[in-house]
Amino acid sequence: MKLTEKKRKYIVTAAIEEFQEHGFRGGKTSRIAKRANVSSRTLYNHFETKDALLDEISKIMIEQKAAVEKIPFDPERDLEEQLAETLQRYVDALTEPETIALTRMVTAEMLIDLERSQDYYAQLATFQDPITQLISEAMDAGAIRRTDPKYASRQLISLIRDFFYTPDFMFGQKQENAGVMSDCIKMFLAHYKAEMQ
Repeated sequence: MKLTEKKRKYIVTAAIEEFQEHGFRGGKTSRIAKRANVSSRTLYNHFETKDALLDEISKIMIEQKAAVEKIPFDPERDLEEQLAETLQRYVDALTEPETIALTRMVTAEMLIDLERSQDYYAQLATFQDPITQLISEAMDAGAIRRTDPKYASRQLISLIRDFFYTPDFMFGQKQENAGVMSDCIKMFLAHYKAEMQ
């Protein structure tokens, strides 16, 4: 990694720490530069504004979500098992302590800035998450009935999120959820049962 790339990474890491401690609006670029051990001029060479830093952090969040390993649909395997495996990977990625902290910080700013929120979700929509991909492939194979895979994926994720993500995100604690994922997947599969020919 080149020195300029290292400095950019240090600046982003310092910005995350600064914004987590002081919020985006209370964060100071002078403190970010000091944390990153760079001059203010170097910081502004990489990021012209504080907004540009937050945009970079939002981009990192999207890349993290897109990087969750995808599981291609296997018609020889039970679909419930494949969905459970994919959902568990997704939940594990979203509930890592660093990811939760980052999401809290960015979400707080998006609640204030509607335009930023719209931009973030527009960028997020360009990535096909692993759950949508698996559902789409299962539909193509006739394992579940055909509909918009993104719509179906959102339904399944909404079922899972309340039990596996929201308690961590909102309260900083995991919820007892033995058997919950299996129940959610069974509900989903019952609704999208393949139509008999």
